[in-house]
Amino acid sequence: MCRNIKTLFNFEPPATEDEIHASALQFVRKLSGFNKPSQANEEVFERAVAEVSEAARKLLRSLHTHAPARDREVEAEKAKERSRLRFG
Repeated sequence: MCRNIKTLFNFEPPATEDEIHASALQFVRKLSGFNKPSQANEEVFERAVAEVSEAARKLLRSLHTHAPARDREVEAEKAKERSRLRFG
């Protein structure tokens, strides 16, 4: 489930709202054990996703580095190569 949580810091262009939300959603899914919550839990589930998203945005805005920004396409190619080596 958490394989979809990707590193979002130090990329050019910066992480989008959709990427932050997707990571927060995967995190809350992992913690709760729900892929899709029941109606009884839907409100608290969605609130948790919103709160985790906000915390992630604050974190990403607050982090600093001297390293050059990473290129998304280069990192995607590296991930594909790692996957190819791992799974053949």
